[in-house]
Order: sequence, then structure tokens, then C-alpha cells
Amino acid sequence: MGQLIIHVDMDAFYASVEIRDNPALRGKPLIIGSLPGERGVVATCSYEARKYGVHSAMNIKEAFRLCPNGIYMHPNFDKYKAVSQQLNAIWDSYATASQKISLDEAYLDVGEQAGNWEGACRIARLIKKRTLEEVGLTCSVGVAYSKTAAKMASEEKKPDGYFEIPTPDDFVRLIIDRDVSVLYTVGAQTAKKLHAVGINTVRDIRQRQEDVVKMLGKHGQWLAQVAFGIDDRKVVPYRPQDAKSIGREVTFQKDVSNYQLLKDVLLLLSFCVEHRAQHVGLSGKGVMLKLTYSDMKSISRSRTIAFSTNSAVSIYREAVQMIDMVVWKSARLVGVGIYNLSDKEEGQTILKDLFEDGDQQETERKLLLDALQARYGLDFAGHLTQIYQWDTLHKTVEYMRKHFRE
Repeated sequence: MGQLIIHVDMDAFYASVEIRDNPALRGKPLIIGSLPGERGVVATCSYEARKYGVHSAMNIKEAFRLCPNGIYMHPNFDKYKAVSQQLNAIWDSYATASQKISLDEAYLDVGEQAGNWEGACRIARLIKKRTLEEVGLTCSVGVAYSKTAAKMASEEKKPDGYFEIPTPDDFVRLIIDRDVSVLYTVGAQTAKKLHAVGINTVRDIRQRQEDVVKMLGKHGQWLAQVAFGIDDRKVVPYRPQDAKSIGREVTFQKDVSNYQLLKDVLLLLSFCVEHRAQHVGLSGKGVMLKLTYSDMKSISRSRTIAFSTNSAVSIYREAVQMIDMVVWKSARLVGVGIYNLSDKEEGQTILKDLFEDGDQQETERKLLLDALQARYGLDFAGHLTQIYQWDTLHKTVEYMRKHFRE
């Protein structure tokens, strides 16, 4: 017997949670993300909004043009994380291994618990039933022999869907005459390259494997395999230490031309990175800076450091040194992060040697927060836990932008 894999994907997750909690929103075009008049994008939207052409990652101004009568809301990530924990408790109870892709999506290896194909299908239906009854939300579920096929199956009958793909032959029959974009990892640019040389369908990939490999290298080899239904990847549980980086960024509602204000925002972002990194027990040996200017040109800078850190003070210090070296002009976005991640203990040991049990770090931390309070009149030290939240961070940054004083 091959693998027995279930892919679970919630239907318009953020929007569905808000509709569950406020039934008056049901049946209306609901858009979660930035608000009209703000800079930003759509995080997700209800299926009623999708009928107008609105979709995730769309610029909010375009979404408002398409759907001016929609209901627009900021996301509430704390609420969505809490719901996600409820969902995972249900899903994980049936799986030997569970690979979380996001708050609302996961691959489950149910081979051991299911025993056979019929058992896997029973589990899939149970997951749908319990998710609705216990959390009040619908999900789309795919059951298949591989991860690629399971994901394809979950998308086949959305929303509130259920679909089975038992074998590679079933998978191939389903997709062979569909556009190449149906395959996992084929984005708009890859599809455009393939279309340009007459490779339009999955059948074309199968018939012109050598051309695909020559054009796309290892990615082409992968696509050639998947076009024949071959995917032996295992369900691998996500571990925080597998992350490549931890970062935070913010988009200003109006371009920022004041250098000190930008540094102040970098400090808040550094505290957000510290909070996330310490929560998962990781530190980084590199710090990265991201800037998007008012003309939409983006730059990134990075540097390795002598010690592993998850300290906001250290992250901020390195980020400021990098920003001091770039050409300065008005910015619409700034971000900071750490990379080359490792276990937290290494960073703690070295920082202890460097900063005398952290006394110097704590002193500098207090001075930086006091300076922020003096400039903006806000108790940053007492409200950091709230600032870590997406909505509060953005509101705080906008307040700082409007009330900045030297």
C-alpha cells in the first residue's frame, strides 16, 4: 500500500471566521486586509466578493474599484491563530505526521490510523464533520496517494468540497488536458515561459519532457515527474528551526521622508522580530533590512554578525548601520529580520559573555524605549505585547508618522 494523505484547506478562512462570529455578514462581499484608502492588499475575501473578481494579494485599490460596495475589515490574527489551534487539535488526532502549510491548511499522513483507502476516506469525512460541528467552519478535503494529488483533490470541489484521487492514473486522467498552471509550483511566469514554446497542457509536458527540463532545469524535472503522477514526498511536520528567516515589515499609508522616524519604526519592528524569535526559541547570525521607496523600487541589505542573537537591541543596531549606508529617499515600506537561524541557547551564552549578563542590553533597551516615549508621548515599554499584534502595530506606526517631533 502506498501513502494515504489528506490535504485540508479551510474555505476563505479569515472571512469565514468573521462571518461565523457576525452572521449579519453572511452572503455579503467581505474583504479582509487593508481598508479602502489605505495602502496594502487583500488577505482573503468571501466567495461573494470573488464573484466581483477580488482575490487574495490584490491591491486594495483595485479591489475597491471592482467591489465598491464590499465590506472591508482589518484582519484579527490573534483570533485566527486561536481558531487554527482548535482546527489542528482535530486534524492532528487522526495523523501520524501533520505538516502545517499555514494557519488554515495542512497535509496529514493518516496511513497508520486509516489502515487502508476506505479508512482514509472515513477519516477525511470525519474531519469535515468535526470541523463544522466543533469550530463552525467549512473546509475542503482531498484524499490521495501523494501530497500533490491530495492538494489537487482538495481544490477540485471548493468550497466545502470533498474529492478522492486514489492512484497516479486517476490523477493523470483528471489533469492531462488542463493548462500547465494546474500543476503545483507552476506560477504565472513559469506558465508564460511554457506557453511561449507551445507547451500549454499537462499532456504537452509529458510529450515534450526534454524541452521542459532544458528550459527549467531541476524544476522542469519535477514537473515532468508530476505530469506522470509521480510524487514520493513525505508529510514532514513543520519545525520552527526549519524556518530560513524571521522578519517583520510595515507599509506606510503615506511615504516617510524623515530619517529618524524610519529608524523609530525599525526599532518597533526589531522588537516584533525578537518576540517571534524568542517564542520559537531561535536566534540568527545574520540581520537583513528591506526598503521599498516611493517609486516602488525595493532594495535589501544583509550582514552576518559575530554572534547569534534574538535581541531587539542587537537587531536594531545592525539594521541602523545598514540603513545609514543606503541612498536615502522617501520610503513606503520598511522591514527587518534575522536569518542563519539556530537554537536559542548558543546566542544566550555568547550574549552573556559580551554584555555582562545582559545589563548593557537592558540599559540600552530602556534608553531606546524612553526616547520613543519622549518623541511620541506613548508608553511603548508598557504596551509592547499589544504592539506585536498586526493591527496595533500598524495603528501605532501611523500615529507615529502623524505625530513625529524632533
